[in-house]
Amino acid sequence: MRQVLLYRDEDGYWVAECPSLPGCISQGKTKEEALENIREAIRGYIHTLTEDNIPVPEERFEAIVVAV
Repeated sequence: MRQVLLYRDEDGYWVAECPSLPGCISQGKTKEEALENIREAIRGYIHTLTEDNIPVPEERFEAIVVAV
């Protein structure tokens, strides 16, 4: 299980990023598409690390919403 940040970029696309896996970012025209794409990216990222005998980073992020 991984935390994912989801936000809109300047072109209106949804960007999905997995902070615990550096560089693991995807996008989509809708939230649902971005989430499906990041799931695939996370699976591929972890699969590649495992194939190369590189330790998979642990989930270490905690997201908090702060009212200002």
